Amino acid sequence: MLFLGLDIGSSSTKLAVIDGETGRTKVAVTHPETELEISSPQAGFAEQRPETWWECVTAGLAKIAAQGIELKDIKAIGISYQMHGLVLVDDQQQVLRPAIIWCDSRAVPYGESALQTLGDDYCYGHLLNSPGNFTAAKLRWVQENEPELFARVHKAMLPGDYIAMKLSGELTTTASGLSEGTFWDYQKRAAADQLMAHWDMDGDLLPPLVPNIGEQCRVSDAVAAELGLAPGTLVSYRAGDQPNNAFSLNVLEAGEVAATAGTSGVIYGVTDKDVADVKSRVNTFVHVTDTEAQKRNGVLVCVNGTGRLYSWLRQMLTAGGDISYPHLNELAAPIPVGSDGLVFHPFGNGAERIFQNRNLGGHIRNIDFNRHGLGHMVRAAQEGIVFALNQGFDVLKELGGSCEVIKVAKGNMFLSQVFAETFANTTQAAVELYDTDGAAGAARGAALGAGFYASGKEAFAGLEKVAVIEPDSSRANEYQQAYGAWQKALADLG
Repeated sequence: MLFLGLDIGSSSTKLAVIDGETGRTKVAVTHPETELEISSPQAGFAEQRPETWWECVTAGLAKIAAQGIELKDIKAIGISYQMHGLVLVDDQQQVLRPAIIWCDSRAVPYGESALQTLGDDYCYGHLLNSPGNFTAAKLRWVQENEPELFARVHKAMLPGDYIAMKLSGELTTTASGLSEGTFWDYQKRAAADQLMAHWDMDGDLLPPLVPNIGEQCRVSDAVAAELGLAPGTLVSYRAGDQPNNAFSLNVLEAGEVAATAGTSGVIYGVTDKDVADVKSRVNTFVHVTDTEAQKRNGVLVCVNGTGRLYSWLRQMLTAGGDISYPHLNELAAPIPVGSDGLVFHPFGNGAERIFQNRNLGGHIRNIDFNRHGLGHMVRAAQEGIVFALNQGFDVLKELGGSCEVIKVAKGNMFLSQVFAETFANTTQAAVELYDTDGAAGAARGAALGAGFYASGKEAFAGLEKVAVIEPDSSRANEYQQAYGAWQKALADLG
């Protein structure tokens, strides 16, 4: 029994096919091999063509077929996708404009205005968030700035909803998806009609709901013929990339915590409560395992400039050559904790939630031309990412969260021993590394949603833990001093 997972990222699309019997990945591919372009027509804007994501899916499926997988044997499909994006289609399901994606900052004033008008009681009591810079505020930006285009909008969707539409011809969404756009009223467990009414938007702009995990739609005959899938193949799982990352790591229950360090960096804690940070430094979304009978929310800490910073740094250092990520990690390894005073603030990828949607920009502080080399720069970047995430972890603790273990996939920044050790010693939590990724997790979700697995426990029986990094108590003071110096430099920015 084969199950397919699609992970639609802003850098690339990953696809994985798992064998349901063993839970192991049979084949995994990425398309394209190089990072996708993010268009920025104005400062603070970030856009991508949704059609490009679909082209990546079709090319990725061709790669899977070329490796000997019979696509008609795939029983169900799961979709993971970059969160908070806005995709607009007309009544012919044609895309009306490039998607406004997660790291776009243009909608901040619209979210702040709605918070001021609707008030804290509604926003933090019903939405559990300020509308901030999320999908709903981006839709408001289109309404205000592109009124003729807005008048043609049939449905406003998240990126995963768009991929499900392309597979099936049906327009649907999920509670988890609506929540990440601040389109979800937690008290009513329904779309946020009061927010929509405040902006004079018709509630019909949002697609009808399907379960987060369960039957959502089926692959149409035409698409099946085009791609080589079986007609009627079930689509049975959909989640934004961070709820999906947590799901992929078997983080399903209250008190469990996952982290990721891809293009953006995230700490994601599951809770059984409706909690909100009235300063909007962290955000609460419906977790993919939430049901009427069992409340499950995810509290999310995000730093936009994580892998994006590392990618930028690599590009700056190559100077026409090619320095690999493993080589960067080797450069950082001999540098002492604290990078001999060099400080890197990784805030150059749009407005940061942890600073209440301010765009601070990236900063490098205290460069000493006689002491600092490339290794210092690389280590300072890795430390800066961890320290930025730890600020959000401190907020989670303020909201009543605590954890002794953080689960992560052994990939992206966690391939660096320096990064993983800095993460464990700064957060003072054991870091468990697993052999999985978002595409494999979405494939497991598809199998669970299709009923092949009877429970989460059964779905993750084949998940392999590959390493554990414990905090080193003998070095705790070193890391706390480095973190303190980083915070002081940050405070100096004003």
